[in-house]
Amino acid sequence: MPPNILFLFSDQQRWDTVGCYGQSLPITPNLDLMASEGTKFDLAFTTQPVCGPARACVQTGRYPTETGNYRNGIPLPVGELTIADYLRKAGYEVGYIGKWHLAATGDRPVPPHLRGGYKDYWLGADALEHTSHGYDGHMFDADMKQIDFKGYRVDCQTDFVLEYLRTRDQQKPFFLFVSYLEPHFQNDHNHFEGPNGSKERFKNYEVPGDLRDLPGDWQEEFPDYLGCCWSIDQNIGRIRNELASLGLADNTLIVYTSDHGCHFRTRNGEYKRSCHESSIRIPMIAYGPGFHGGKVINELVSLIDIAPTILAAAGIEKPLYMRGQPLQDLVSGKTNNWRQEVFVQISESQTGRAIRTKRWKYSVSIPDASKPSSNTYYEDFLYDLKNDPHEQVNLIKDSSYASIRKELAEILKNSVRDVEGKEPEILPAV
Repeated sequence: MPPNILFLFSDQQRWDTVGCYGQSLPITPNLDLMASEGTKFDLAFTTQPVCGPARACVQTGRYPTETGNYRNGIPLPVGELTIADYLRKAGYEVGYIGKWHLAATGDRPVPPHLRGGYKDYWLGADALEHTSHGYDGHMFDADMKQIDFKGYRVDCQTDFVLEYLRTRDQQKPFFLFVSYLEPHFQNDHNHFEGPNGSKERFKNYEVPGDLRDLPGDWQEEFPDYLGCCWSIDQNIGRIRNELASLGLADNTLIVYTSDHGCHFRTRNGEYKRSCHESSIRIPMIAYGPGFHGGKVINELVSLIDIAPTILAAAGIEKPLYMRGQPLQDLVSGKTNNWRQEVFVQISESQTGRAIRTKRWKYSVSIPDASKPSSNTYYEDFLYDLKNDPHEQVNLIKDSSYASIRKELAEILKNSVRDVEGKEPEILPAV
């Protein structure tokens, strides 16, 4: 039988909350174990540092402007083929549990035609932050019936995952997409809601270098943020134990990643929507068929690679229109021409575009955030990540880096032209 595929998705999780990425507190022992047994992608990035667009990319293998989901609040177009569509056609039972954020229904249930092809099992909320809090709430089942839960949200959601694993159709391989809300902040409370006791338990954290000495709300919020990440990790342990007890562990691929990061109001007035590492760099770990051996991949990977990777795991050839590449090619060493930069689109705070190479971060923008794209951008940020990994010194107006900016501008224009069909004009920073 083809492998089962379990996709675990956190929301707004920085890469450095995970031990194998440098977190010094014991926040993620289960993810660290999974990385030591499987594959860690050290340089992983989102395609768009905001919830809906990043999720549209994962589901379709296309950039947000290609699907039309360039900002939050835009439903995934009906008829847009998703990984669920391809897997179901290949004989998989496809299920979804958690936050969807691709229907624009807010706190109302998601109707079947807006579920992106997840037809076999559904328990979700379009905006889980609007139907729940840290310790209570509800989702909606396939019949759009409200299903209440009480207890810590991550624990309760995982209870539903375990129930699915125990009761699913065992005659088919399954693809289950699990989308947690944590460690996203609770909108209506304007706080991160970790498990009770998080503030005390995780108070002795090492301040990330990009936050140190910058204003923001990290001093108050970071312990609860870490508590959210710890809770997800504890529940990953529960899921892996259940897979083992059901005899499914050896034939199940688990992929873990997040939609974007979090800068705690240090880079703009909220938590993401910027080109900085804290916004765009994410954890990405895979374990299971094709991803064994404790490997560490140091090439630049992106959420654009997730859809081709999921399809490849199921033995499905990647459609030509999908932009990314199967991560299996990196793990197996089958490719010698992997990309040298990742391309990022930015919305809601601006209309922006950025590239991240192994050494450089280069970003351009216009302040009009109402547009999906622009014919003209202005240079905004340049960081030398080799010498300034925490992005403290913006070099965009430094004349000694003019040749670097020119080189990166050409790479960025090529990326925009390839994805969006037009090459923009890039003007100097004002």
